[in-house]
Amino acid sequence: MGSFIGEMQVRNVGVCVKPGEPELAELVREFEKWLLDRGLAVLPDPEAGRWTRAEAMLRRDLARSADLIVVLGGDGTLLAVARAIGTRDVPILGVNLGTLGFLAETGRDELFPSFEAVLEGRFRVEERMRLDVEVRRDADDLGRFIALNDAVISNTALSRMLHLEVRTDGSEVTTYHADGLIVATPTGSTAYSLSAGGPLLLPNLEAILVTPISPHTLTQRPLVLPSGCEVELRVVDSRGGQAHLTVDGQVGRALEQEDVVVVRANAQPARLLVPPDRDRFEVMRTKLRWGER
Repeated sequence: MGSFIGEMQVRNVGVCVKPGEPELAELVREFEKWLLDRGLAVLPDPEAGRWTRAEAMLRRDLARSADLIVVLGGDGTLLAVARAIGTRDVPILGVNLGTLGFLAETGRDELFPSFEAVLEGRFRVEERMRLDVEVRRDADDLGRFIALNDAVISNTALSRMLHLEVRTDGSEVTTYHADGLIVATPTGSTAYSLSAGGPLLLPNLEAILVTPISPHTLTQRPLVLPSGCEVELRVVDSRGGQAHLTVDGQVGRALEQEDVVVVRANAQPARLLVPPDRDRFEVMRTKLRWGER
């Protein structure tokens, strides 16, 4: 369930904000003052920097100097920040200003007491598995991505099915005939994979989830694979359309027939700061409204 962080030696606090939310200006200014009053340096991203005294930094540069990063937004903002910091070992505290908030679990009204608790070592750090996603065409490497939630191959054409061959560690698994395919982490099991009929996995597990999107054959079901597997997805046929890879719902690239997407566990997990009293099943009951009629 994660370990307590101990009393953190925090001097530099990164502050990242959801773009296009001018109503956050007051909260950002108030938080900056709160941090400065405690002798902490504020490292804002370009969005937060519109409202801070401190000079803004690009997120990838901010991660080199920050001892931890506070994300003011929703899950999408946190995913973008996690991607920007790459493999740097920087804890992230997500403050939910969006809707569900599976990743950004701290409420807006909990920001100040929660950050005080972080400084006192009363928060847990949860390590969340991430995925390396590599696109290959023949012998060429066309791009690499890191996913905290998922990598999705879908068809851009209307009403066109994809044929996607799946292999793991060199062995053929099957060829899916479906609208697309999702390869997800346990963290991503509550995202697109869940709506496509995939199982829920506790976020502290290490596993790779393969979920077809509307498969043509009912026997082609989701798979849960060990985290040590290397999963290869080959575009066998896009049926006249164009396949597209999307990573964490935010970045990606077009795929051609015979392109291969290779997915494996990333060596550096994301480190999320969560309240010590958070119960995973309570979160699922609340967010997913289990048992409600």
